[in-house]
Amino acid sequence: MAFTLYALIQTAILFTNAVAVLHEERFLSKIGWGAEQGIGGFGDEPGIKAQLLNLIRSVRTVMRVPLIAVNSVCIVLLLLFG
Repeated sequence: MAFTLYALIQTAILFTNAVAVLHEERFLSKIGWGAEQGIGGFGDEPGIKAQLLNLIRSVRTVMRVPLIAVNSVCIVLLLLFG
């Protein structure tokens, strides 16, 4: 497989899909990354764990509909051009 721009885009799409399907109660809470673990106090700097949880929630919320369109385009391109 050649290292092309399309391969990098496809990798980013697959990574975003992986983040988007993470279920908070089924998977994240089992490894200690549930909703209640990321809450900090007022004025505290959020840690890396809290920032990653916020990123996961944001990706799941914002990227749900655009991912459907992007995945459809990728599937059509793969079917047409192999």
